[in-house]
Amino acid sequence: MQEANWVRGLQNIFMIFAALKNKLTVSSRMNRKQKHPRESFVSMTELVLPNDTNTLNNLMGGRLMHWMDIVSAIAGQKHCGSIVVTASVDNISFRSPIRLGDVVTLRARATRAFNSSVEIRIDVDAENIPEGRKIESNSAYFTFVAVDKNGHPVEIPEIVPETPEETELYNGALRRRQLRLILSGRMKPDEANELKSIFNIKE
Repeated sequence: MQEANWVRGLQNIFMIFAALKNKLTVSSRMNRKQKHPRESFVSMTELVLPNDTNTLNNLMGGRLMHWMDIVSAIAGQKHCGSIVVTASVDNISFRSPIRLGDVVTLRARATRAFNSSVEIRIDVDAENIPEGRKIESNSAYFTFVAVDKNGHPVEIPEIVPETPEETELYNGALRRRQLRLILSGRMKPDEANELKSIFNIKE
């Protein structure tokens, strides 16, 4: 009898702790800071010089990726208000070559934030000013994790979209995140509910 009372008492303690933990989690979410995508917007301009090109006088892909990493990291820092480290890079496809002498403009902004990670969208244009030629080179998504000075992940502000385009990017970010987790082996395909909804896959 005494043992049964002891077990019930222990169960009650666990229930109280669980309720307190849930209450603190909800309170933390309600008090979480919010920001808009425009607050993280960054634009960076680079001139393609001979040292940036390959033997065909086209911008090297690695140099462009380096610039994309920089501009997106700055956007990530602006949103998170802390140090950020690159966690993943989505597929980067080059629509048109960027040539020697072109002016490259890179624009980056946050699309969605999770607990400690933020997705950044980067768009790249190239312009030949003397010829009046301007092209859309490529776009990509980079993911960053916000960390403190000791390298530990920290909570970051939520993102509140304001325009239809921002809302579309925000909604798509969860599907892109699930795809990244599946490809990295950190999520099973049958757990990706957002991805399954695209193809109308039912259990």
